[in-house]
Amino acid sequence: MRVEKLSDIKKELRLLNTEVLTEICLRLAKYKKDNKELLSYLLYDADNPLNYAEEVKSTLLLNFKNLNKSAYTSTKELRKIIRLLTKHTKYTGSKEVEIEFLLWFCTNFLQYADTRSSHKPLQAILNRQLEKIKRILPKLHEDLQYDYSATFTNLIEEANNKLRYFNKDDFKIENL
Repeated sequence: MRVEKLSDIKKELRLLNTEVLTEICLRLAKYKKDNKELLSYLLYDADNPLNYAEEVKSTLLLNFKNLNKSAYTSTKELRKIIRLLTKHTKYTGSKEVEIEFLLWFCTNFLQYADTRSSHKPLQAILNRQLEKIKRILPKLHEDLQYDYSATFTNLIEEANNKLRYFNKDDFKIENL
């Protein structure tokens, strides 16, 4: 079976009437849960992505509160939370929402995860998320950069105080 290019699909969709497009969308929504979630976001939440981000965060906060004490299991649970946050970030397509999610994740990591653990994968999770934040910050609008860089700096200081393996010099922001 040959899959058509996205540009060809776009041209074909423009030729279809509203009723047929509705049928196609409903059929896609029935096919996969992710499609249904994306369609739901686009129809009901796309006008306010930050409000949507708050809803997602409140839903996932329970996962943080129920983190297992075992380093191995908590690492798996944290990866699941990251996967869900990444999925919802893709729905919004917004760098601002992505930064919100990453800062929220790192804050909750420091609050709920076992910060005394020497489990390397658990340590690497926080470092990877902080690297993502550092990489995304320069891509934001100047006002947002200023706001989020202050939050990021506070987060780095908190991590430096709580984690003995953490080196805050690895996450310095240059000229924002």
